[in-house]
Amino acid sequence: MAQVKKKRKNLPKDYLYQNELVSKLINRVLKRGKKNLAYKIVYECFKRLNEKKKQDPIQIFEEAVYNTSPTLEVKAKRIGGAVYQIPIQISKKRAQSLSLSWILKEARSKSNKSMIIHLSNSILDASNKEGSAIKKKEELHRSAEANRAFS
Repeated sequence: MAQVKKKRKNLPKDYLYQNELVSKLINRVLKRGKKNLAYKIVYECFKRLNEKKKQDPIQIFEEAVYNTSPTLEVKAKRIGGAVYQIPIQISKKRAQSLSLSWILKEARSKSNKSMIIHLSNSILDASNKEGSAIKKKEELHRSAEANRAFS
């Protein structure tokens, strides 16, 4: 019997910016069901980005996600007795997901100030092609390039 793929429901856009990517970020920031706190963190972060750069915060955020989105990923595949790291191209959704998680991981790794400040700093770093999220992307691409012979 053939399997039927379920069609994914589109994520509702956030109420302030009407942007799907922002609502994905809000859901990633969300902890223990406290969505109002997640909204507050993200919107205050965007307000801070606007004050710092005097630019549209959505544009800065989308640029940060674009800069940290990888195009390749390595997947472990067992052939015979050996395990090979095989580089594969990834979808836009997977690239966005990895990008958001790296930006958030960078923000959460710092602990001395508020999450709003750390998140805005990591988004600014990513939009300027700096920070640990960019390093993660470059490391992933280096790994894929090194294992190109197995593709």
